Amino acid sequence: MPVTPIGNPPVLPNGATVPLVPATRVGDLIFCSGALGVDADFNLVEGGIAEQTRQAIANLESVLAQAGATLADVAKTTVWLTDLADFAAFNAAYSEAFGGHLAARSTVTSALAIPGALVEIEAIASAS
Repeated sequence: MPVTPIGNPPVLPNGATVPLVPATRVGDLIFCSGALGVDADFNLVEGGIAEQTRQAIANLESVLAQAGATLADVAKTTVWLTDLADFAAFNAAYSEAFGGHLAARSTVTSALAIPGALVEIEAIASAS
């Protein structure tokens, strides 16, 4: 089965192009790269974990839309938080965005590659 890229590689504020695409599609599956709480210029949004979570999910929704999918098509997410103390606020913002749709989810605490990033969310969705 062919792997089809979705979207273009992101460009950092310093002009460097990141060697990845926002998502790929293989058959009826969409594999989304980790979404961060950044704006269109790849700058972190102001605020804390709730704001970054909302923006990361909005970025994820945008990528899914390019593939003809929505959050309701998400089967699994993997979430990285930089601070376990942020879990409750993250979970509230995540629940607000996903509503009654309950995807499988793994959540871990880890450092992230972007300084100041508090959360990263990747997803696998169905494109059917």
